[in-house]
Amino acid sequence: MSEAKLTTEYFRPGIEPADLPALFPLLRARDALAAFTALFRGADEDVLIRLLVLREIGHRGEQPLWSPQELRSHFAYLDDTKLQTVLHRLRETDLLVWDGETAHYQISPHGRMALSALSTLLKFSEEEGGEIGYITSQLAAGQALGKVSNEDLQHLLSRLVELEEEFGRAVLSGSELRIRRAEKKLGAVIAWVEKGTEIMRLIAADPDLDQATHRVAQKIGQVQSRMLRMSSVFQRTLNQLERQKVHLGQSGLSTTDIHRWLRMLDTEQLCGLLDESLAFAPQLGCLLGDVAFDVAEFELIDRVRAAAQDTSLPPAREAPPAGELPSSEEDLTRLRDFLGNLQAMVADVPLAEAIPAEDFPTTSYRLSLAALLGDAEFGALEGAVADLARLPLRLRLTGESIAVGRHGVEAMSDGRVETTLPKTSQESIDG
Repeated sequence: MSEAKLTTEYFRPGIEPADLPALFPLLRARDALAAFTALFRGADEDVLIRLLVLREIGHRGEQPLWSPQELRSHFAYLDDTKLQTVLHRLRETDLLVWDGETAHYQISPHGRMALSALSTLLKFSEEEGGEIGYITSQLAAGQALGKVSNEDLQHLLSRLVELEEEFGRAVLSGSELRIRRAEKKLGAVIAWVEKGTEIMRLIAADPDLDQATHRVAQKIGQVQSRMLRMSSVFQRTLNQLERQKVHLGQSGLSTTDIHRWLRMLDTEQLCGLLDESLAFAPQLGCLLGDVAFDVAEFELIDRVRAAAQDTSLPPAREAPPAGELPSSEEDLTRLRDFLGNLQAMVADVPLAEAIPAEDFPTTSYRLSLAALLGDAEFGALEGAVADLARLPLRLRLTGESIAVGRHGVEAMSDGRVETTLPKTSQESIDG
């Protein structure tokens, strides 16, 4: 994957990938990422055998160098041709290094980094809530080395918020099953949350930590504190549900026991329980007084009213002739006159000379239209107003007032109607 390929296939024209803050760290670590690309490219079986060989080679810490004879002997359970193909692939992708002087194989530095990350990932993936432990271990290592990653903090914060919302929805559902599942998941991650609280306390106390990372660490601490209190919330909710259970006589069974037993049955068994257990009861509307009253009201009043109501359509009639629509000729005439005055401008004109005309309403109308000069939104439309907005003019106000004394206008805002044409264009117009 080259930078040019990224530019032509994934980015818009003119975008430089190296200038993107989110992409630059990935481009800088391209050699390290290539190790993971080489490990996990291909079919699942190829990836598994590749990881098997590389991990076995990396297990021998005291003797990191392997001769070809030692590799064939160690991997005697693999087909020799397939083994040579895997070794060639690992050498080709710089995960294995061949030392020509000693005629031995050894794992490259990037291969060691990939194996170390993979080992940590596999160790935490075997237990529930391992993602919290994995991220917390990365933060603990970074804190011990003085290299706390804001990205790891964001991952931890996101996962904690997701768990908190999941636990909250379980409590709101009122389902004992969901609450117990959430309680079990909380028990799986609570140890890591407690360790994470200690780590967050150390990270937040670091005076050299930047403000953004410090703020994320504080948010993580707040979410962890709320999660530590969720255990009591679960127990309180379960106690409330326990008081609401229905017990079946003296059998000691409750609705929860029946629900748990029913969930253990498959679909055919559940359908078998319904045999000869359903019957259609007569639906009598007069069993309850209020129901009987509603039925009687409908039969004696609403039904008669609906039958007596005339819902037929009126007879067809000719549509009345439409009168002449009022004309807006006068308004358009004023607009066209003002547009013609502006089109004739070849130089900047004071606002007090360009705007006043006829009377006060006309002057106010022309000043409101002048505010649209240079407006791109109106210029994209059609019509006389759009023609005015597209003129190479703009309105500039000074914020002060100037006396006019004509056309019913005593004073108005001071300013100018300026041309936006280039200087050469104005000279050609003047000529």
